[in-house]
Amino acid sequence: MDQMKIGRFIAQSRKKVKLTQIQLAEKLGITDKAISKWETGKSMPDTAVMLQLCDILEISVNELLSGEKISMENTNQKNEQLLLDMSKELERKNKTVWTSMWVIMIISMTVLFAGILIAAFLIPEGVWQLVTIIGICIVFLIPCFYALKLEVSVGAYKCKNCGHEIVPTFRQALMAMHRGTTRYLKCPECKKCTWCKKVLKK
Repeated sequence: MDQMKIGRFIAQSRKKVKLTQIQLAEKLGITDKAISKWETGKSMPDTAVMLQLCDILEISVNELLSGEKISMENTNQKNEQLLLDMSKELERKNKTVWTSMWVIMIISMTVLFAGILIAAFLIPEGVWQLVTIIGICIVFLIPCFYALKLEVSVGAYKCKNCGHEIVPTFRQALMAMHRGTTRYLKCPECKKCTWCKKVLKK
């Protein structure tokens, strides 16, 4: 999706219905700065206001996401292109989140081992050394929980038995045994517990 094109189309449509940015913002219950960001292509309208925005601007959601008026004969073609663009955008975002998760894990592991080595060699043996190592391990858990949240938020886990794609809750993923990003989960489709491999596409 071309955010700049969509932004220009929102501005044109707003002017066509004779509304200022402030008036449109008031109708949507948001700030005029949000409208400005849409129209300059810096951000996209949130799905929560998209239908209301289209209704006010007298355009369809397809036209909004295409950034142009669509004639009846081109509707199906535009729909297919929009679905393809949205799929690519979701895949790109998933890959970004996935990369962030691995970066967090690698940095956390490096800091954990470095911290334990420093505590082992620089702090004399005793209570303070033990407290320091325990403290480092506890601090290490914080980014681990966040990384797991990122892992669960993208894609799904594929059942080894039937191929069904499982999207577990954070708690289910946390409690499941795992080998890296492969988790031992119960499939709601075949009702069997298997080692489910992470796949980015839902």
